[in-house]
Amino acid sequence: MTRPSVSVCIITHNEEMRIRQCLESVKWAEEIVVVDSHSTDRTVEICREYTQRVYQRDWPGHVEQKNFALGLASHEWALCLDADECLSTELTREIQEELSSNCDAVAGYVMSRHTHYLGRWINHGGWYPDYKLRLFKRSLGKWGGINPHDRVLLSAGATKTLKGELLHFNYEDIASQIRTIDSFSRIFAQNMLKDGDSPSVPMIIASMLFRPPVKFFEMYLLKRGFLDGMAGFIIASATAFYIFLKYAKLWEAKCTGNSEFSSQNSEFCIPNSSLPLVPSDE
Repeated sequence: MTRPSVSVCIITHNEEMRIRQCLESVKWAEEIVVVDSHSTDRTVEICREYTQRVYQRDWPGHVEQKNFALGLASHEWALCLDADECLSTELTREIQEELSSNCDAVAGYVMSRHTHYLGRWINHGGWYPDYKLRLFKRSLGKWGGINPHDRVLLSAGATKTLKGELLHFNYEDIASQIRTIDSFSRIFAQNMLKDGDSPSVPMIIASMLFRPPVKFFEMYLLKRGFLDGMAGFIIASATAFYIFLKYAKLWEAKCTGNSEFSSQNSEFCIPNSSLPLVPSDE
C-alpha cells in the first residue's frame, strides 16, 4: 500500500543551534512548512536548505502560530514538531510503516517524548513518558489549549500510540530554563487576565502558598524524580518555582501598577481573613 504524503509543520524563532537536527529527521517527508517569527540568527537560512516553504510572521501566540502553520500545509496528514524536537530512527520507521498499512483506521498517532536535560535522558518525574499527539489528519485536528501550553484537539476518530520516541532537547542549560519559566509565567498571567476568568486575590495567594510544594512532592517523590539524580531535583524545584511565579505575576498584574493590564486598588489585594485560603482547581 502506498504511503500517503506528509506535511511537516514547524514554528521557529532563533533556533540555529537545534533546527538542523529537527529538519534532518523529517527530510523524508513530501513537504516541510516552517513559520518563523523574525529570527535574528541563521535559523531561516538553515531552514531554506531543506525547504523553500519558509514564512515569516509576527508572533501571535503558540496556539495561533501553530494553527497558521497547519493551515499552510498541502497534505492531509500533518506532522507537527517544535524546533527542539526530532524523530528517532525507530519512530521514523514506525511512522512510515503505519501510514503505509494502517492509517485509514485512525485519525492520529500519539508518540512518547523523551527529554534530554543536563547531560542525561530524563526517565521519571512526569517528564517521561510524555505522550504527545503530533501526527494527525488535518481535516480532523487543530491546535488548542491555553497559551503557552498548546495541544492537538481531534474532532473525531481514534488514535494509536507508537512505540518509537520523539526526542526532545528543550533547555541548553539552567539559565535557558529560567528564561522559559519567566516567559511562560508572564504569558499565563496575561491570558488569565485577558480571558476575564482569573481567580480571586485570596485564591491566588493560596495558590502561591500551597501549589508549589505540592507540585514538588508530586514530581520528586510520587513520580520518582529522585531517580534522575540532581537533574530530577532541579526539574522538580524549577517546576515548583514556575507554579509560584505564574501566580505571583498574576497577583502583580491584579494588584500593582507594574502590569500592561489594568491594576486594581491595593485594598482589594489583601485577603479577607474570613475567606478560606484554598487553592482553586484552575
